[in-house]
Amino acid sequence: MNLKKMYLKGFTLLMVVAFIGCSSDDEDDYGNWVESSTFDGYARGNAVAFVIGDKGYLVTGYDGDDYLFDTWEYNSEGDYWIQKADFPGTPRSGAVGFTLNGKGYLGTGYDGNNELKDFWQYDPVLDKWTQKADFGGTARYGAVGFAVSGKGYIGTGYDGSELKDFWKYDDVTDSWELSVGFGGEKRKDATVFVIGDLAYLGSGIHNGAYENDFHSFNGTTETWTRLKDLDDEDEDYSILLSSGVSFSLNGKGYFVTGEAGGLTRENWEYDPLTDVWEEQPSYEGTPRQDASAFSFSDKAFVLMGRSGSYYFDDIWEYRPDEIVEDND
Repeated sequence: MNLKKMYLKGFTLLMVVAFIGCSSDDEDDYGNWVESSTFDGYARGNAVAFVIGDKGYLVTGYDGDDYLFDTWEYNSEGDYWIQKADFPGTPRSGAVGFTLNGKGYLGTGYDGNNELKDFWQYDPVLDKWTQKADFGGTARYGAVGFAVSGKGYIGTGYDGSELKDFWKYDDVTDSWELSVGFGGEKRKDATVFVIGDLAYLGSGIHNGAYENDFHSFNGTTETWTRLKDLDDEDEDYSILLSSGVSFSLNGKGYFVTGEAGGLTRENWEYDPLTDVWEEQPSYEGTPRQDASAFSFSDKAFVLMGRSGSYYFDDIWEYRPDEIVEDND
């Protein structure tokens, strides 16, 4: 090979290496957080959030001085809030909510003196709250609530000690029954998200320690399945926290913010097909706990919460398929 050919071959190899190196360094990160319109009501933590159709609803909570009873509707397309009929039950925080057959439901919680077990339905068409049959378990707060396969469920929480029972709600008969046994640990301040007919439960605290077990609940068969632990030794991650928030979007689940020996902004994405978590771009608001979340078909929001005695009223939209921008 003559010198000219050797030079060209070497130059080509050098350019290929350089191109690969530049491509790796310049790879874009996806998962952008964009700040939305500030909430119109009082800043708060531990509020109940649920979604009916294309509207999000935020109810109750605690603002550092008072337990709240107001109801707010969020228009995700127009990015604005409308105040709706006040919640007529006892003002509270730490309650749970879910959506079932076009209605919103809210129950349990804490009013500053007592744990609660009353249960309420919200009709968005009539803008009206109606009291329903009391929750079937003990009065509690820090529980989780979700709806799958046409039934509502409330479980775990704190009634003087941590709990692990689950109760099923039938909106046709307005009745509760003890659900199939949950094999996980007792806990309070856990979080849950729903993908299809499966609910995924994890995080929370028991006897002062973070729980690492992670479970799915099949609403069709009413069975629990234990999945990989949140600090699985075969995977390079540890997601041990409490008082975080979760949502599902585009077939994936997310754990965002919370308390983990200190407040965090971490954002973890769960793939139910592989049973694996991956860390995503961090939440861009201030680190916090006791936040709330709305999840629609094409977008999700994390809002409210607290840091110590400071309570937030900001709202952040998460766009997993959008390139990260530093200044939103």
